[in-house]
Amino acid sequence: MNSKTLGNIFKGDKVIWMIFFFLCIISIVEVFSASSELTYKGGSYFSPLIKHIGILIFGFFSMVVVLNIKCKYFKIATPFFILLSVFTLLWVIVAGQSTNGAQRWVNFIGIQFQPSEIAKGTVVLATAQILSALQTDHGADKIAFKYILGICFLIIPLIALENLSTAALLSLVVLMMMLIGRVPMRQIGKLVGVVVLGMLLVFAGVMLVGKDTQNEDNDKVLTEQVQPDSREEGLFGKIFHRADTWKSRIDKFAQHKEIAPEDVDLDKDAQVAHANIAIASSNIIGKGPGNSVERDFLSQAFSDFIYAIIIEELGIEGAVFVAVLYIMLLFRTGRIASRCENYFPALLAMGLAMLLVTQALFNMCVAVGIVPVTGQPLPLISKGGTSSVINCIYVGVILSVSRSAKKRGESEPTKAKAAQLSATV
Repeated sequence: MNSKTLGNIFKGDKVIWMIFFFLCIISIVEVFSASSELTYKGGSYFSPLIKHIGILIFGFFSMVVVLNIKCKYFKIATPFFILLSVFTLLWVIVAGQSTNGAQRWVNFIGIQFQPSEIAKGTVVLATAQILSALQTDHGADKIAFKYILGICFLIIPLIALENLSTAALLSLVVLMMMLIGRVPMRQIGKLVGVVVLGMLLVFAGVMLVGKDTQNEDNDKVLTEQVQPDSREEGLFGKIFHRADTWKSRIDKFAQHKEIAPEDVDLDKDAQVAHANIAIASSNIIGKGPGNSVERDFLSQAFSDFIYAIIIEELGIEGAVFVAVLYIMLLFRTGRIASRCENYFPALLAMGLAMLLVTQALFNMCVAVGIVPVTGQPLPLISKGGTSSVINCIYVGVILSVSRSAKKRGESEPTKAKAAQLSATV
């Protein structure tokens, strides 16, 4: 394969490509190391790795397809993705498949996927389009705020019913996009006040309605199983059926205190305890790739707690390197956005980068015990299906912006050439 062919494939910003490949390499190594539970259950040593590599390859080709689409055409797809997101989110509420107490998946022609992954990108896409279309010399028009809230109220509550942490992170990204998009600060201030009040009401509702199940022997997976008879069925039950899980996580985090190693209850707090053991046993320099011990005890070592395994095997240096990759992704995307002449590609790229990086930082904070446990995987590293492919597509969109968006001052040379040609004639 000659350099011209490679150039046709690897279009766009080369630093983004470098970050992507580093994350994929780390993903393959660490998922292979952390999948001992899947290896034991499946009876095949390489099966989880082969499946994961297959998903990454599919994600790679999806990314290449997307980066070859000019960013201006993403606007055309916005209405379609809004309808698709709402339909699939309603579908998952009515007839979704439940795993680990959370009903987040739907099955279509044998393919299982999470509608929330598509909905996240849809909200970012719609927000970028609204902010760019309603820009004035003094910032975004006031009506843009109302349109953005309309899209958010249409999609985010449907996500929150089954995945509160994803809804919260997506709301944070939208807020940051409005700041970048120059929405009037008075409107943002009012929104922040309403959101804080809403969070307090949700918190109060969860603490009143939910039952703390943290003392039961159900910490086999990240989320505690909700008892069928824990509350009434119907609309009330649909809204608050995850309250038990949320309350247990809040109580565990709120009651966090220093416990002597011999007093740690590994049956009650298995996830957090084994993550802490993995980090503490790294001895700063790490045990080396493939030498993790805690992977055999963390039920989600290959997904939600993979960062703890990275620290155990690669040490502090490896953990910092992974964090720096995500920060580089954000800053490099910021540089790409700053060069865009138009608002839409710049806001779209920044929104998707913030979506990836905020989720990554949140996952890392969970692994080291800074925030309560959630079900957020580490983007482009954790083992996954829908999320891995969609995250690759997000990177493809960023590469498309870096490749096809009109740059500042780009039209001047063209004008100069036209003037020169006219003079010659």
